[in-house]
Amino acid sequence: MSWAVRTEVVQGGGVIEETATAERLTLRPPANRVSRRAIGYWTVWAAVGWVILVGVQAVFVFTSDDAPTWLVVTLTISCVLAPLHLLVMPQWRYRIHRWEVTGEAVYTQEGWLKQDWRIAPISRIQTVDIERDPVEQLFKLAKLTVTTASAAGPVKISGLDHADALALAASLTKTTQATPGDAT
Repeated sequence: MSWAVRTEVVQGGGVIEETATAERLTLRPPANRVSRRAIGYWTVWAAVGWVILVGVQAVFVFTSDDAPTWLVVTLTISCVLAPLHLLVMPQWRYRIHRWEVTGEAVYTQEGWLKQDWRIAPISRIQTVDIERDPVEQLFKLAKLTVTTASAAGPVKISGLDHADALALAASLTKTTQATPGDAT
């Protein structure tokens, strides 16, 4: 399959348009799944959000002598939706989130309601970073951020096993150093 790729490169205040045929990049789902521990991580973060939301609603409902009906209804809806969300969302995200690194590009697919598929050519990579928030550290996970010259922002692979993220960062660093180009 051959398809045209149009990129815009900003150089010296002007925009230079490049059009190339991309026969090497195949449109297919990335091959690798994130760590299964990401399911627990996503569940914990979602649960924190639900606890805050339901807690605030409950405080207003139970401390008021005459709570508005709409507030009681929203509390009831939240109490029904929270467990459904906590059961469905992490599993769904795990099925969607994928990544792959080839000699030509970094491929990612993520999301659950809104899905995002990103392809970053190796020659365009500027930096590779690893991030870990405290909850990711508890789950032994990490997020790999690949920054390119793209206006769409960096490509992120979240939910990676920490050891895999370290190995992937080292591999990408070695590959990008060996790849000719100016990463712009």
